[in-house]
Amino acid sequence: MTNAYFRVPEPVNEPIMAYTPGSPEKEELKRTIQEMKSTQIEVPIIINGEAVKTGNMADMRVPHDHQVLLGTYHKAGEKEVNMAIEAALEARKAWSKMPWEHRASIFLKAADLLAGPWRQRINAATMLGQSKVAYQAEIDSACELIDFWRFNAFYMAELMEEQPYSPEGMWNRVDYRPLEGFVFAVTPFNFTSIAGNLPTAPAMVGNVALWKPASSSVYSGYWLMKLLEEAGLPKGVVNFVPGSGGQVGNPVMASPDLAGIHFTGSTAVFQGMWKTVGDNLSKMKYYPRIVGETGGKDFIFAHNSADVQALAIAALRGAFEYQGQKCSAASRMYVPKSIWAEFKEIYVAAVNEIKMGDPEDFTNFMGAVIDKNAFRDITGYIDYAKESDEAEFITGGNYDDSKGYFIEPTTIVTTNPKFKTMEEEIFGPVLTIYVYEDEKFDEALELCDTTSPYALTGAIWAQDRYALIKMADKLENTAGNFYFNDKPTGAVVGQQPFGGGRASGTNDKAGSAMNILRWMTARTMKETFNPAKEWKYPFMSEK
Repeated sequence: MTNAYFRVPEPVNEPIMAYTPGSPEKEELKRTIQEMKSTQIEVPIIINGEAVKTGNMADMRVPHDHQVLLGTYHKAGEKEVNMAIEAALEARKAWSKMPWEHRASIFLKAADLLAGPWRQRINAATMLGQSKVAYQAEIDSACELIDFWRFNAFYMAELMEEQPYSPEGMWNRVDYRPLEGFVFAVTPFNFTSIAGNLPTAPAMVGNVALWKPASSSVYSGYWLMKLLEEAGLPKGVVNFVPGSGGQVGNPVMASPDLAGIHFTGSTAVFQGMWKTVGDNLSKMKYYPRIVGETGGKDFIFAHNSADVQALAIAALRGAFEYQGQKCSAASRMYVPKSIWAEFKEIYVAAVNEIKMGDPEDFTNFMGAVIDKNAFRDITGYIDYAKESDEAEFITGGNYDDSKGYFIEPTTIVTTNPKFKTMEEEIFGPVLTIYVYEDEKFDEALELCDTTSPYALTGAIWAQDRYALIKMADKLENTAGNFYFNDKPTGAVVGQQPFGGGRASGTNDKAGSAMNILRWMTARTMKETFNPAKEWKYPFMSEK
C-alpha cells in the first residue's frame, strides 16, 4: 500500500492535427480507412470482457454509401442485460476498492493510446460509420475524448483534495466513494467522444457501467471498447450492450440496483426514462443520479452593429458542420433588417461553395446524415416549408438518398417567428432565419427567449458592448453554453464545460468537475481525539 499523495499531471488540450496535403497523419488516415472498409467485422455484446452472441443481428453501413457494409453486430435482450448487471456488480467489488491513482492511470493510458497508435483507427471508424469529414472526426473522436480522459482524472483528484475545517480536538475528513449499484450510460451517434465519456466518467471514480451505444454508432463504440481493453480496464467495469432502446432499457430500468443514468439523446426518451425511474422508486435500493443532455434549438441573434462578414461565416459553420447533427448546431437565427441584404449576399455566396460527399474526399465540407430515419425526418421539415407561404428557401432544399443520405445545406427565411422550423429540433442541415425590424429589437429578444423549449447553446453578435450586455441579460436562461461573437458550437473540454437547461437537460456540464462529482457520494468522518467521559454538561451544575 503506497502512502504518498499523488498529483495527476495537469492536462492541456490535445493539439488538433491539420491533415494538410502530404502530411503523415493524412496518409495514415487514408490507409486506415481503406483497410477498415475492406474488412467486415462481427461485433459481439461484451459482458465481463467476454464476447456474447445472440444471433439477433443488425447491419453497420456507411451513411454516405449505404451499399458499403462495415459488418454486423449482435443485439442484446433482457437475458444479456441481466448478465451484464450481474457482471458489473461483481466487478464493482474490486474496482470500487482499487486505489484511485490506479484507476486514473488506466484512463490516462487510454488517452495516450488514443493520441498515438489508436488515433487514426478511431477517426476512421467515425468517418466511415458516422459520415464525419476528417476535421470533424479529429476534433471529436480524437481530441475531445483524449481531453475527457485527461481532464476528468485531474478533476477527480482536485475534488478529493477538498477537505473540511477541523477545530482543535478533532479531525474532520471527507472521502469520496462511487455510487452503489451500476450506472446506465446511453450514448448518441453524433459524437464518438460523448460515447466514450458517458460510461467512463463514472467508471473513473469507481463506478461500474452498462453502456448502450446508439445503434448507428456501434462500429466506433466497439473499437473504443477494444482500446479500453488495451489500456487495462478490468473485465466487467464497462459492459457493452448494443440493442434497441426497449430491449435494453426496459430491464435496466426495472433493476433495483440502478444507481445512475448518464444520457445524451432525445428529450422524449429522457423524459420517459425519468418517469420510469419515478414509477419504480419504491422498488429501488437507491435514488438514481440522473444526468442528461437532450438536444436543443440553438440560436444566433444578431444586433445591427454586428460584424456581418464574421456573422455569415459563423452561421454557415454553426449550422452545417457535421450536417447540423450536433446538439449545439445553429438551427434558428434572428437578423435585423438593416444588415439583412449584406448578410444574405455574403452568406448565400459562401454556402453555395460548400461541397458535399464522401468524407474520404478531403475537399468535402459535409457528408451524409446518419441513416434513413434521420433522412426522412429532416426532409419532412424541408417539404413542410416548401408547402408554406411563410417560408422562402435561399440555399439548398434538395436531397437524395439513392447512394447516401445526402441533404443540401438548406436555409429557410420565414415571415413567421413561430414557424415550425423555428421551434422544433430538426437535427440536420437546416437553418431558419427570421428578419426583424431594427426598432423591434426588444420584441425579437423576447421571441428568442420564448420560442423554443430548449436552452442548450446560443450566440449573440454585436460590436456595440451595451447591446451585448442587454442581449446577454435578456437571454441569460436560453443557453447553458453562451457565445459572444462566435458560432454556438465547438465547446472544448476544460474551456467551455458543456450542458444546458430547460428541455435541454440537467446542465451537469460534461468535461468539468461538476459532472465528475455527480458520480461520487461523499462520506463525512469526524474523529474526536479526547471524547467526553461524563454525560452531564457544565450548564447543569446549577439550577
